Amino acid sequence: MTTTIQSLKSQNHLKRDREKKIVRALTFVFALLSVGTTAGIIYELLNETILFFREVSIIEFFTDTRWTPLFASKRFGVLPLVNGTLLVAAGAMLVAVPLGLLAAIFLSEYASERLRRILKPILEILAGIPTVVYGYFALLFITPILRDLFPETQIFNAASASIAMGFMILPLMASVSEDALSAVPRSLREAAYAMGATKFETATQVVLPAALSGVAAAFILAVSRAIGETMIVAIAAGQQPKLTLNPLQSVETMTAYIVQVSLGDTPHQSIAYKTIFAVGMLLFVMTLVMNIISYFVTKRFREKYE
Repeated sequence: MTTTIQSLKSQNHLKRDREKKIVRALTFVFALLSVGTTAGIIYELLNETILFFREVSIIEFFTDTRWTPLFASKRFGVLPLVNGTLLVAAGAMLVAVPLGLLAAIFLSEYASERLRRILKPILEILAGIPTVVYGYFALLFITPILRDLFPETQIFNAASASIAMGFMILPLMASVSEDALSAVPRSLREAAYAMGATKFETATQVVLPAALSGVAAAFILAVSRAIGETMIVAIAAGQQPKLTLNPLQSVETMTAYIVQVSLGDTPHQSIAYKTIFAVGMLLFVMTLVMNIISYFVTKRFREKYE
């Protein structure tokens, strides 16, 4: 009897070892696949970007203020595209950050558990709406309102794209921030209440600073998402690359330009075709820098509680 039990235990142990080895091998393959895919993307972007800069001066690319690679008189200054991208992203963050933080504070500090279970999924439904729907919402709903308020507003403008994009990334900002606020130990709240702090003072002066690393990470992730958004800006912001800080004017972002060229009749391997890889590489570097900043901000301000 004892021998039989030991034999069964040995067989179960061997079976578990085999299962662990299979799982370890599968996870290694999937990790290797993701790394290989990223490496392939970087290789293609870098290869085409090098070919582009063999024909266009890198100094002109980063200093010229005109972007007309599809015109007869070609200019390759990427600054108007960068300006449009940052202008729309900044406007989106003006919408998403305050609303997202307020939503996160309400869900974490004020809402009951039952209400939180109802409201959070409803809020996150916004993240499931296709971005093309947001684009047409900006063009057909937000733009007419802006034109009524500000008659000088152009039909395609940065403001309507920013507002729509702000609502699109609001769930990301709110959800990540709420998770960070909820992770703050209950003892900090109780200590603040014991010292006579109100619920609002506790939320803004105790809980929010304690969750700063998570909130900062949510902000940077939301900025990265706004910079990389395509369909909203392609539909609502326009296709006029210009250096302007006026959100009521038409602008063109980096992603909108990539869509414009990719869907057109641009000859393969022409200089105009190669521009999409140079712009894509710059966009990749910008989002990579944002993610690196997010990592160091999270590491620098992370609070550890026992």
